Amino acid sequence: MTTTGSAERPATDLGFLLHKHPDRAQEFSTSHGTAHVFYPEAGTERCTAALLLEVDPVALVRRGRGKGRGGAPDSALAQYVNDRPYAASSLLAVALGAVFSSALKGQCRARPELPGRELPLRIEVPVLPARGGTELVHRLFRPLGWTVGAEPVPLDARFPDWGDSRYVSLVLEGEARLADALRHLYVLLPVLDDAKHYWVAPDEVDKLLRAGEGWLEHHPEQELIAGRYLARRRSLTREALERLELARLAEADGSDPEELDNAVDESADTDERPAPLAVLRREAILAALRETGAARVLDLGCGQGQLVRALLKDARFTGITGVDVSMRALHEARRRLRPERMSERQAARVTLTQGSLTYTDPRLSGYDAAVLSEVIEHIDPPRLPAAEYAVFGAARPGTVVVTTPNAEYNVRWETLPAGEVRHHDHRFEWTREEFRAWARAVAERHGYTVEFRPVGDDDPEVGPPTQLALFRLVTEAPNSGAPATGAPNTGAPNTAKEEAA
Repeated sequence: MTTTGSAERPATDLGFLLHKHPDRAQEFSTSHGTAHVFYPEAGTERCTAALLLEVDPVALVRRGRGKGRGGAPDSALAQYVNDRPYAASSLLAVALGAVFSSALKGQCRARPELPGRELPLRIEVPVLPARGGTELVHRLFRPLGWTVGAEPVPLDARFPDWGDSRYVSLVLEGEARLADALRHLYVLLPVLDDAKHYWVAPDEVDKLLRAGEGWLEHHPEQELIAGRYLARRRSLTREALERLELARLAEADGSDPEELDNAVDESADTDERPAPLAVLRREAILAALRETGAARVLDLGCGQGQLVRALLKDARFTGITGVDVSMRALHEARRRLRPERMSERQAARVTLTQGSLTYTDPRLSGYDAAVLSEVIEHIDPPRLPAAEYAVFGAARPGTVVVTTPNAEYNVRWETLPAGEVRHHDHRFEWTREEFRAWARAVAERHGYTVEFRPVGDDDPEVGPPTQLALFRLVTEAPNSGAPATGAPNTGAPNTAKEEAA
């Protein structure tokens, strides 16, 4: 991936965006080998970053993912001798998501203004399987604004009569935000390969829609893209296309896609689909805030503004402030909220601001309530005490609502390998006992009471998928009537998973 620049905007800004220093060659372990990141050139006027995925064919077979279409056929030798180590595939897409996760999400803490900037980019994929040939390559990338170069790779240059292989050498050129370019590759590389190295489960629909947000709902080949990305599983493809259509309609009239989805569900004659966990979590948070009578609310780590938008729909919340460290996320939240279309009174209720939870910030004082929804697990454990003090010690709202994944429930996710967290950016995931120990210690240190509530199906064996803690500030001394702490004053439970993070 190459970009150009000038003295005012050096090309080496690419290193900030990718979170990989140009002077260092780095290695990252993946489930099927090693990903190498290095810079063949890095100067003010031109900078190139390279990702080389070194696939271990033995690991591919041992994990049971190397067989089938696009990988190795069902024969003993072909499991080990195949094209996976030499051609771009879903293996490379997964490596992109893991190695460049912050860039894919449009985050850059060091230079928060960079992710929103369009860059002149040249992207080269030397060997790409293309089921559909160069014509399909053009049909997929041209609508996204890329100038496409796709040359067939001959079977053997020494024997031209053999003709071309099913592989192409791909070159994309154009101006785009880096996050958008990476999302295009993340989705379309496995689509062109038309095979995935892992079982496609229902949660793949969410992955597709997250990576395709802002472009897939308008793509003329969205049906083909969804079908191939979801391994031609009809029920999943149908769900993805329905949700894409809802997103397109919502964008056209400024509605909320979830409201449209609910309207469709309520009018349908079929069995009602279970509400997504994100919706249940938001409803639980809103219920807790209404119960406490909060009027001025902080959404800490607001992301793209889903909770802020839900709060705006309830007139009892008179002041709503969304805070996030990512300017990219705040720009997306502003795009979704469209304050320019609100009435003056409505627009005055909401504020979006950049900030970090690990630093005290006087702007966060004076609020009735603060929400940390799926935030704490993204903080490095050594920095949790700083975040705790910034919220409970310095900002000190009357109510704090915290939600986080329940690690015990992970065994119910069939596609999640044992011992792994739900998202690659999670620094840890706590059991119910670990979360309660941390929350009780926080409450005792800062003069709060705390109660715990399940979010989602409360499994009798492993508990709910999400756990919620509701903190209320008390006027008594911290040790009078406060819940007993379940952990020493370390800021976080000392678990092996946390130490690994």
